Amino acid sequence: MSTRRAWIARDAALAVTRQCALTGVARSWVYGASASDTVDALDLRLLSLIDEEYTQHPFYGSRRMVIFLQKQGHTVNRKHVQRLMRVLGLAGMAPGPATSRPHPEHKIYPYLLRGVAVTRPNHVWSTDITYIRLAHGFAYLVAIIDWYSRRVLAWRLSNTLEAGFCVDCLEEALRVHGRPVVFNTDQGSQFTSAAFTRVLLDAGIAISMDGRGRALDNIFVERLWRTVKYEDVYIKGYASLPELLLGLTAYFVFYNGERPHQSLGYRTPEDVHRSGDGGGACIVDRFGDRPAPAAAPAAAPTRAAV
Repeated sequence: MSTRRAWIARDAALAVTRQCALTGVARSWVYGASASDTVDALDLRLLSLIDEEYTQHPFYGSRRMVIFLQKQGHTVNRKHVQRLMRVLGLAGMAPGPATSRPHPEHKIYPYLLRGVAVTRPNHVWSTDITYIRLAHGFAYLVAIIDWYSRRVLAWRLSNTLEAGFCVDCLEEALRVHGRPVVFNTDQGSQFTSAAFTRVLLDAGIAISMDGRGRALDNIFVERLWRTVKYEDVYIKGYASLPELLLGLTAYFVFYNGERPHQSLGYRTPEDVHRSGDGGGACIVDRFGDRPAPAAAPAAAPTRAAV
């Protein structure tokens, strides 16, 4: 595991306390002993290629990814690609053998949103994790998005796939924006963990989890990742975590408050979230293998964003 100390720069413009808060790193780690496990240059190159191709084609599993890498001049076997996809926390959307599995002892909740119209802010939130490449390493980004307005409510960075930074992100979103009626995640162990689901259950929030092989179940976060990467991360080519923290802080301010969204009639997520009109979402029930939920529950009270 990469040393957490390497992620924090004491001479950066962003305060050490803020860097630690955003990455879920205890400040005591900044001054701890250094001991890092490195990822070799070839694997970093392969991770970057897999990340870019998966962002374009999220239905690609390890078999197709092997073929893609071979076309790029890299002779790799499927086992190697599966290991790298596990590092990225990726699994192809199409049904088939999964490269990452939920914890066997964690409860899996049913998917609640197929055929349900999302008609107001704070009706449905969802979350996911994506990989962000750096010049000499990588990071994981988690974000929570409101389905109605597409507003990014909270986000965090980490150098591991442990559940802690996801819980921190969730608690910030609830503290600042109130609570949703339904919270949707995938079946990753970070989101099925007791630490994460307990926060939702204690707040009286219904938990929904994507079905395996359902490409559209969390489509709004998948679209967010593509937008963030193509409009910011791939262009900027961040070298270090402090640069990434500053860059994403600026980008999400732009994304929420300045960037016109075609799906919102070229309004911004903040405007739609604040006004409560002009947004909306619905995952169409195209599969016919289960009935759509009945009437959606009433929205929970909200608090103004800070």
